[in-house]
Amino acid sequence: MKKVVVFLADGFEEVEGLTVVDLLRRAGAVVETVSVMGKLQIDGAHGIQVEADELFEKAFFDDAELLVLPGGMPGTLNLGADTTVTKTIREFAAKGKLVAAICAAPSVLGENHILEALGLLKEKAACCYPGMEEQLNCKEAKFCSFVTDGNITTSRGVGTAIPFALELIRQLFGNEKASEIAES
Repeated sequence: MKKVVVFLADGFEEVEGLTVVDLLRRAGAVVETVSVMGKLQIDGAHGIQVEADELFEKAFFDDAELLVLPGGMPGTLNLGADTTVTKTIREFAAKGKLVAAICAAPSVLGENHILEALGLLKEKAACCYPGMEEQLNCKEAKFCSFVTDGNITTSRGVGTAIPFALELIRQLFGNEKASEIAES
């Protein structure tokens, strides 16, 4: 069983969060959406309401293999502002487990003046929403659909949600499964 946790915060980009959930579930992952807002009902950046599977306070992360942070505003700010969320991400990454972030959310992994500095990208290549590269404080900012460097995968935004999700499937299940889901 491959367990994946997708964090949801008010203002998350719906396509980035739900595409990952959809494609990973098609691949056979057990995907749990976890609200970091203290309530199950989450309001997306474009007015789509989503009910999370679990509250952060009740979620269990030790058996997960991958944590995913969708972007969107103010969703990204809501993710990064919660020190228990950032502490969980830091500890998860320190164990060598997979962490993925798309659009503005890679800024949560970096260091900037707005969010708590995690510094997870200091020695890594990464990508993010165009114009936010300075907030990554990464070794190399790239301009491509996604970047995987070690246990961290980052992606640019809503237009790269499918390649991003397929890359996560490749990491968890291999090339064959990723190709199968892409073709379907």
